[in-house]
Amino acid sequence: MDTEDPPPRPEHDPAGAEGAYPAGATRPSGDAAAPVIRPGRSLRWSWVWLVPLLALAVGLSLLASVWVRNGPVITISFLSAAGVEAGQTKLRYRDVVVGEVSDVRVAEDRQHVLVDVQLRREGSEYITQKDSKFWIVRPQVSLAGVSGLDTLLSGVYIDVDAPVARSEDGSVREFEGLANPPEVLSGQVGTRYVLRADSLGSLRVGSRIHYRRIEVGRVVSYDMAPDGRSVGLHVFVEAPYDRYVTPDTRFWNDSGVDLTVSTDGVQMRTSGLAAILDGGIAFAQADESSSYDGPADSTPAAAGAEYRLFGSRDQALADPDGDPVSVELRFDQSVRGLRVGADIDFRGMSIGKVVDIDLEFDRARRRFFSRVRGLLYPVRFGSAYRQLHDGVAGGLQGEALLEPLIERGLRAQLRTASLLTGQQYVALDFFPGEAHAEPKIPGDLSSRSGFLVPTVQGDFDRLQGQLGNIVTKLDKVPIDAIGRDLSASLEALNRLLRRLDTQVAPQATRALNSASNSLDRIGAVLAPDAPLLGGLRDTLSELDRAARALRLLSDALQARPDALIRGRAPDELR
Repeated sequence: MDTEDPPPRPEHDPAGAEGAYPAGATRPSGDAAAPVIRPGRSLRWSWVWLVPLLALAVGLSLLASVWVRNGPVITISFLSAAGVEAGQTKLRYRDVVVGEVSDVRVAEDRQHVLVDVQLRREGSEYITQKDSKFWIVRPQVSLAGVSGLDTLLSGVYIDVDAPVARSEDGSVREFEGLANPPEVLSGQVGTRYVLRADSLGSLRVGSRIHYRRIEVGRVVSYDMAPDGRSVGLHVFVEAPYDRYVTPDTRFWNDSGVDLTVSTDGVQMRTSGLAAILDGGIAFAQADESSSYDGPADSTPAAAGAEYRLFGSRDQALADPDGDPVSVELRFDQSVRGLRVGADIDFRGMSIGKVVDIDLEFDRARRRFFSRVRGLLYPVRFGSAYRQLHDGVAGGLQGEALLEPLIERGLRAQLRTASLLTGQQYVALDFFPGEAHAEPKIPGDLSSRSGFLVPTVQGDFDRLQGQLGNIVTKLDKVPIDAIGRDLSASLEALNRLLRRLDTQVAPQATRALNSASNSLDRIGAVLAPDAPLLGGLRDTLSELDRAARALRLLSDALQARPDALIRGRAPDELR
């Protein structure tokens, strides 16, 4: 503690001279001034200075504590920061607070919002990795369930998913936030696959995947094929259920209600209300089909394997159709009731479908005709195609199968599938009368886009043609002349009837009366008590007696032929 020197006293200060000695001290004699000896002041400590020293120590300790606990500041970009507030919104990792929002501001492009988050030093080394994902957790209600209800009391917060493995790229300070939570978190064990479908339908990100009614995965993303003709769905199947996905596994869209009406009744198949409204996918093994006759492959499929997504369970578990053969059919008659997707039938079995219907013009005959294109699946012919497949090399097995059949009379015909709706289908069948006939094919054959199958008229068209021929023949009949002749004949018949009534009828009446009188006389003669009948009876009696006598004579002559010469014996006379 610093001290100040006292001010100098005047040399001739009587008061100071006299008061310079203490009481009882003797002033030295003489004119010269004697030195003045004074004791120095001692340093003293004041307790007042303890307060700022304590405040300084507390401030230094707090500063050290903050420096030890706080980590780096990261910046996250979001499309919207609804509910995010500086100093209140927390950053959580697995429901543990690992940071706090320190600032929220609009980005320079005014399309995003930048959120600064002050991380805690503990755990900041894995949160600031390159592959870390951030998203804002808000309360959500969907068909799959309710999530984020805890934010109703605590407010929204930012969640983070950090990779388990330590990245070698170093720490990152700027991140792009996600609009929705990631479907697959880091460290979740499972396998990803790709499903190819014609359309997305009711499926979306988060749609569930079921195996034997057990939820085993979900759809994590989808994208469009480069040619724009299909959709690729990226799915994730959790372990240990991913081992049931084999190279022979079949996937199908299990959304909605599968309603089947047949002779056995009405059958409805569904996976529940969530699958009906929110979409879902199911899968099974190929050997679960009753028609599957090959060996089952139980080897787990590799990650990223591609599968076809069928529309229903029956389609998925059906036998594979193989490569289709494009065929072309040309009809001169109307194709009303035939639709794209209609069956191409052979002996009651569907072997293909119609893919296109066009109207063309035949310049040679100057007539319109309908060109129908379809896809045939030769594999559905069964063993006939398999035998042909073994004996023919290349990709023409389908054409090689159809050519001999066409030579034997195979033709295409339009038939009615339903009399109520008028729907038609294409039927392939054998017509023996057409086997050696030259098919009349309309249009230019050089413009065909597939294997050409000859056609014949349908049953209804044939009936219509026959009725038309009958009507044409009826038109040639001279109905007017026939009517005039018939009228003349009826007049002649009328005159004949009048003549019969006026001339022939009286004569016939007299003749009938005469015949009646004759019959009466004959009846009188033939009466039981008539004399003629009595005499006739007597005569018949005599003839009967004579016949008996002749019979006795004949018997006697047979016994004694010599009786006519010798006569009777004496004993016979007695």
